Amino acid sequence: MRVLPLILTLLATPLLAAERDVAPGAGTLAAAIAGASPGDVLRLTAGAYLGPVTIDRSLTLQGPATAVIDGQGKGTVVTITADDVILRGLTVTGSGSQNQNLDAGVKIVKGADRALVEANTLTGNMHGIDIHGGHDAVVRGNTIIGRQNLHMIERGNGIYVWNAPGALVEGNSIRYGRDGIFSNASRKGTYRDNLFRDLRFAVHYMYTNDSTVSGNVSIGNHLGFAIMFSDRVVVKDNMSLNDRDHGLMLNYATSADVSGNLVRGGQKKCLFIYNAHKNLIFDNRFQGCGIGIHFTAGSERNVLTGNAFVGNRMQVKYVGTRQMEWSHEGRGNYWSDHPAFDLNGDGIADGVFRPNDMMDQILWSQPAAALLIGAPAVQLIRWSQSSFPATLPGGVVDSFPLMAPPEIAVPSDIAGYEAETKGRWPQGNIYDTDSDDLETQ
Repeated sequence: MRVLPLILTLLATPLLAAERDVAPGAGTLAAAIAGASPGDVLRLTAGAYLGPVTIDRSLTLQGPATAVIDGQGKGTVVTITADDVILRGLTVTGSGSQNQNLDAGVKIVKGADRALVEANTLTGNMHGIDIHGGHDAVVRGNTIIGRQNLHMIERGNGIYVWNAPGALVEGNSIRYGRDGIFSNASRKGTYRDNLFRDLRFAVHYMYTNDSTVSGNVSIGNHLGFAIMFSDRVVVKDNMSLNDRDHGLMLNYATSADVSGNLVRGGQKKCLFIYNAHKNLIFDNRFQGCGIGIHFTAGSERNVLTGNAFVGNRMQVKYVGTRQMEWSHEGRGNYWSDHPAFDLNGDGIADGVFRPNDMMDQILWSQPAAALLIGAPAVQLIRWSQSSFPATLPGGVVDSFPLMAPPEIAVPSDIAGYEAETKGRWPQGNIYDTDSDDLETQ
């Protein structure tokens, strides 16, 4: 009777996966894939492997960075069509240049679930990695260097995620190209601990619900984190440093939690809120931008509490007649230009703070009025409104301003990258599209 359990155990044990070395050369990689069985491990040795290739069974392809799969400028270099494929440690280069075909270094198609693309170098491709319908893909620890030979708007994305629920994209370094991560029509994704430099948008969300963007760093891009037409997104503990137009943009975003983010040194706006509703924005630091927060009148039922507005040339731009209370449960925000007192030592300033007055609203709607800014009549209006706040019809009010700001430390290596981008944007680039014109793109 002991023989039967032993037989059943042996039958239930999968055959050991074969491991085989693959030598470089024309056609050797495609032949190795065709001759492999599901579960096999193909170890690529140093050298050039000519593509494109398709991985149509559950295999592991791995090797050193000196093992280079070259697509020779034809379509996508590596296409994954099977479940449970692992691509690790290789260099992938030389995709085609057809953006409309989404030519990429690596493409994970619909029906190819649980792919792992890890610790690869992808360079010289139109798109770096295209997760195109595959579920539960993991893209981790890759270095992606996009093309620079086209106008930015014509380049591909570092990582493109389309209709790919459960994607995990973490620990990647993405530079050049169009957008670092572009997630479109997807859900339940996690995008964390990635580094983005020299791009249009670091992270670009369109119709991406129930997802998390956390721990990412955007340096010297046109826009840091664009959350557009998306619901129930968590945007947490990210950094936007010296990004040109906006550090963070909420455009038709609903029910997002935005917390613990640092936006610093933006030429234009730290935070831009455009027709966004029911968002909780707390414990962020907006520092050294042209405008701390630009809040459009179409945005309703948002909560702002515990944030710091530090040294922005204009702390708030809100053109509207409704009164907006920016505090929650007795906790407001910190304003570096608020000369506050705290006689009882509870950390809350003793007076209400209004970051703007009626003259600010006039200047926003009629810029030519700036010629009168020093006139005695204008100064009298400003004095009267600061002394008698009831004379100001609507606008932002913080009834419980904080005495101290939240501090967010920047690691030394990230600060080094930030220093490299100082002074980049005053000259600008007239050929690249301003993200102010991209609210619906």
